[in-house]
Amino acid sequence: MATDDTCCTIAPYFNVHDGKLDAFRALCERFVDTTRTEEKCLYYGFSFAGNEVHCREAYTDAKGLLAHVKHVGPLLEESLTLADLSRLEIHGPEQELEVLRRELADLNPQFFVLQYGFRK
Repeated sequence: MATDDTCCTIAPYFNVHDGKLDAFRALCERFVDTTRTEEKCLYYGFSFAGNEVHCREAYTDAKGLLAHVKHVGPLLEESLTLADLSRLEIHGPEQELEVLRRELADLNPQFFVLQYGFRK
């Protein structure tokens, strides 16, 4: 069973520098407020495990994901003064990942190809 789902997820993991967790949490609130207006965003939020932070986010397609990355660019730059990006995963169907591979290569993500499934 193949899929016709175009949904793309991006999963960044951050290691927050010692003493910077409160500042990073405040920045997360700004990320959420900024992202809330994006039409193609399906969900968005931050999860914490000590100083490790994961941003849980999905977009209807590659264009939505790229629009988000551009929209939060200044916030992302600010976040990298408070934390290191330890891992970056991007998940989606191959036709959407083709676009993302070109546009996001400088972030050195690991790409996962969605091959089976559905979205309601």
